[in-house]
Amino acid sequence: QVQLVETGGGLAQAGESRRLSCVPSGRTIIAYVMGWFRQAPGKEHEFVAAIGGSGEPTTYADSVRGRFTISRDKNTVYLQMDSLKPEDTAVYYCARGRFRPDYSFTPDYWGPGTQITVSS
Repeated sequence: QVQLVETGGGLAQAGESRRLSCVPSGRTIIAYVMGWFRQAPGKEHEFVAAIGGSGEPTTYADSVRGRFTISRDKNTVYLQMDSLKPEDTAVYYCARGRFRPDYSFTPDYWGPGTQITVSS
């Protein structure tokens, strides 16, 4: 069973950038579809972005498209977050999963999450 570990969380000012990383332990994530979700206080989990095993395709939530970029390099998946807004404040979770035929992302394994707090 794969275990995922997210790093890169912390505090940010609105407009700043942060990069999250996701690294597996126990098993590789190479060639697997990977994604990021987030959960803000009092809200449900929200899909953020996903990336295919080869680096394509990439899919994004409308709320982050154009500001966030998902990428991968060997056994690490990244989420580059630019132009952060206070509404991006949430716990961000890395997940391994798969694409449905419509390229929506279904997670199978989750990491414990990392907190991003954006102040105005």
